[in-house]
Amino acid sequence: MPDLLIELFSEEIPARMQSKAAADLKRLMTDGLVEAGLTYEGAVAHATPRRLALSVQGLTAESPTTTEERRGPRVDAPEKAIEGFLRSTGLAREDLTEVEEKKGTFLMARITKPGRPAAEIVAEVLERTIRDFPWPKSMRWGAGSLRWVRPLRRILCILTDEEGARVVPLTVDRIEAGDVTEGHRFMAPGAFSVASFDDYEAKLKRGHVILSAEERAEAIWQEATNRAFAAGLEVVEDKSLLAEVAGLVEWPVVLMGRIGEAFLSLPPEVLRTSMKEHQKFFSVRDKAGRIVRFVTVANRETADDGALILDGNSRVLSARLADAAFFWENDLRVARAGMGEWLEKLSSVTFHAKLGSVADQIERIAALAREIAPSVGADPDQAERAARLAKADLASEMVYEFPELQGIMGRYYALEAGEADEVADAARGHRAPLGPSDDVPTEPVSVAVALADKLDTLTGFWAIDEKPTGSKDPYALRRAALGVIRVVLEKQLRFGPPLRDLIFMHSAKSVGRLMADQSFDGVHEAFELLANKIDDELLANFADRAEEIIQERAGIHAPPTQRRTDVKRGIQLADDLLSFLHDRLKVHLREEGVRHDVIDACLTGDRTDDLADLVARARALNAFLATPEGENLVQGYRRAKNILTQAEEADGVEYSYGGEAKLAETEEERALFAALEEAQPRIDAALKAEEYETAMSGLAHLRAPIDAFFEAVQVNAENQVVRRNRLNLLSQIVRTCESIADLSRVEA
Repeated sequence: MPDLLIELFSEEIPARMQSKAAADLKRLMTDGLVEAGLTYEGAVAHATPRRLALSVQGLTAESPTTTEERRGPRVDAPEKAIEGFLRSTGLAREDLTEVEEKKGTFLMARITKPGRPAAEIVAEVLERTIRDFPWPKSMRWGAGSLRWVRPLRRILCILTDEEGARVVPLTVDRIEAGDVTEGHRFMAPGAFSVASFDDYEAKLKRGHVILSAEERAEAIWQEATNRAFAAGLEVVEDKSLLAEVAGLVEWPVVLMGRIGEAFLSLPPEVLRTSMKEHQKFFSVRDKAGRIVRFVTVANRETADDGALILDGNSRVLSARLADAAFFWENDLRVARAGMGEWLEKLSSVTFHAKLGSVADQIERIAALAREIAPSVGADPDQAERAARLAKADLASEMVYEFPELQGIMGRYYALEAGEADEVADAARGHRAPLGPSDDVPTEPVSVAVALADKLDTLTGFWAIDEKPTGSKDPYALRRAALGVIRVVLEKQLRFGPPLRDLIFMHSAKSVGRLMADQSFDGVHEAFELLANKIDDELLANFADRAEEIIQERAGIHAPPTQRRTDVKRGIQLADDLLSFLHDRLKVHLREEGVRHDVIDACLTGDRTDDLADLVARARALNAFLATPEGENLVQGYRRAKNILTQAEEADGVEYSYGGEAKLAETEEERALFAALEEAQPRIDAALKAEEYETAMSGLAHLRAPIDAFFEAVQVNAENQVVRRNRLNLLSQIVRTCESIADLSRVEA
């Protein structure tokens, strides 16, 4: 069984494209080989700045001969239909057989495809792969039609077995495949032939090319940390930068240089960002955390041990840092004046055409942060102040140059403006978490502003009907929803006004019609009147009192009919957005093993907008259902629910008054009454105290008496008094179980 080696040698491939390109080469080639009938034992792909390589081990020498039977038209079909079938099979009429079936006699073709040698298949698949390669960007050069990320110079393609290596015959746009490659552009110029993957990798290393990106990255990190340690310093870890730099060099040479004294006073984040973005340098810090040196990675060894390279890099870095220092000084002038200049500029910066400017967004967030503050233990005045300043740095010169420093610079500027630490910290933390691995904000003021920022974004885009669809989410609303969920769960937050009310009230501001000022007073009471009454008739009956409250306390300037429309829309928006949060919560909890049907079961009752409580119930129920008691209790619940539902539909009444133990006729019946009487107070107390594991334990004690009841008792007794009493007993079982969750939603 031969081994296959492919190398596509070109001019420099952008580092950001290399990893995916190697994976695409492996996928396209192996999928194509398998589809053509070949099998293989293993495959590995590599990428360097100038080459993509693929090694396939244990490839079968040829594809097997296959036979396919294909049914054609009836024998009495029109001649044109038969001719079309013959063309599709490549056979003549006399090569077909006739097969009798229920619907008539049909023509049958037996098509035999002989096996093909691996070299023929490899050439065919590789040419298709090269011509259709999915580069994000590609170019065409010369007179050929081939498009590649950079000019393609060589194709190496060999099959190696016991008899040696042989070149796979292939030509793509006048580039003929061979067994030749090249080493390092400067340190080992010239071509050489290879006979296998091991020979290829070894000769490349002798030619100053490390084929494995992981090996290059490890070499860079090891040498950088050793150099820093020798100087009593530490390299700041940056995995994304390490991966990028490993894609810029074939033979990494690590050099460490100094940062000019004039720039050491810049914030460390500015130094790190400037060096990373402009120069691809690693930052090196001292024991005090100051960035004092940099590490750069050259692509060649030099006679002066990199002195000239380091000098040139230092000069370029000084110019870049001089720009950063200029931005810093200009920004400090504005910050020390109170940042008013920046806030004024944000009035002319559009947040969204339908949601106004960034300044309008800030006003909404400030009002919402003030409302949320008591629920998270923050001072309302500080929360509002922090919200008004958190986005001010968007207008700064530093953030304009380095957008990734938004919030980070805001903290520095707020401190320079004399703001409290809590207010300054909120500028840095209000956007967190930006991803699943980011920490959530911890300080109360930061939590209030972070939640307000995300809820305003969600509510605003829901109000203008710009929701995520399919895989499209241009405004990162799924990320915002997950951010709300993570903050609420990790901080175990309980909002003063329930989350549904909060969304409803804030939607009024986003829509911009229902509320004219920034007060939330009175809307809670109005919302309670309207919360579950959104049909037109009930709105007409109940909206008057709600409007009085809102108008008295919040200042409404819209006709009554318009207010009813806006209230109805606000309630629908709140329900829809809450449903979206529930969907993201399912995704979040699925990673920790909580079943989606368990969450659905807990999404009942009046507390579905209390996410912390919802998750606590879901986790407890999920653990309970994993036990034999939980599984059997659900079966008993379903049986009780089914019998009760059928009886209520047949009788046209609701059995919800509770049974009476004195009417019980059997020991099993009396035992179940006694178990319910004992368990109900404990379950109710546990639920009130939100001790859901205790509540589940109370339910578990009902399993045995419920099982015994159904084994021994006929619910639909002939005696109607006994029958009604037993149905009421089943109703009590169902209500007790559903006090925790709607177990009918739990999948069997």
